[in-house]
Amino acid sequence: MSYQPVIPMTGLAGWKFLDRTLVTQMDAHAGSVEIRRDTDYFKEKIGEIETAEQLVSDRRLLRVALGAFGLSDDIDSKYLVQKVLEEGTLDPSALANKLSDSRYLEFSKAFGFGDFSVPRSKLSDFPQEIVEKYQSQSFEVAVGEQDDDMRLALNFTRAFPEVAQSTVGNDTKWFRIMGTTALRNVFETALGLPSDFGKLDIDKQLETFQSKAERMFGTSDLAKISDPETMNKVVETYLLRSQIQAQPVNQAGSIALTLLQSSSL
Repeated sequence: MSYQPVIPMTGLAGWKFLDRTLVTQMDAHAGSVEIRRDTDYFKEKIGEIETAEQLVSDRRLLRVALGAFGLSDDIDSKYLVQKVLEEGTLDPSALANKLSDSRYLEFSKAFGFGDFSVPRSKLSDFPQEIVEKYQSQSFEVAVGEQDDDMRLALNFTRAFPEVAQSTVGNDTKWFRIMGTTALRNVFETALGLPSDFGKLDIDKQLETFQSKAERMFGTSDLAKISDPETMNKVVETYLLRSQIQAQPVNQAGSIALTLLQSSSL
């Protein structure tokens, strides 16, 4: 039986409740029968896997492997998954380096099939590393089944610091944000960008993201935005704007006032 996260309210109030109870709820989720069955199997079998082909041939292992990186929807795209894994990440022309979705880059790097003569799946601490990612990601999915805004906010608190604190340049970080749907959605909504914004030239999008962030958060430096206080402001602004979009006009006004007061717009 799978665990159903408890989210008694929507919007910012629901987020504050989830944040307070997060550790307890994630532990309950990780201990549920369905999740434990998947993770126990992964821990037992992944050390036997030596090639990308072997991994994609075992659906139970692949479910955990892809799920750990938020790629569960691609479980039937075996050719793509195998090619990404086999080509690795060290060659600039490798598929993982060409895809706009940076999750595949992290996925390929984590398993190391195309980067090393011996894959990282042979390391003693590798199973636990992937299992913890899977538990976290699958909890976010369970949250999203009840409230997708909450899922995106939760994903942001986990995934954004990994991008923001990486060693690449700030523009490259922004491009990774722009290529990762969940993170992009949070920023687009928090910054008040229109739904057709993605149709603009990519360099114009970058310029707009940075100028809007500078105006709202006082900086476009993603490393600085990953400061807990600023990150919290991004999440709260995202949730408040999402509420405005979802509410009837007569109720949206009070939420908009809260947004104006909290963000000093």
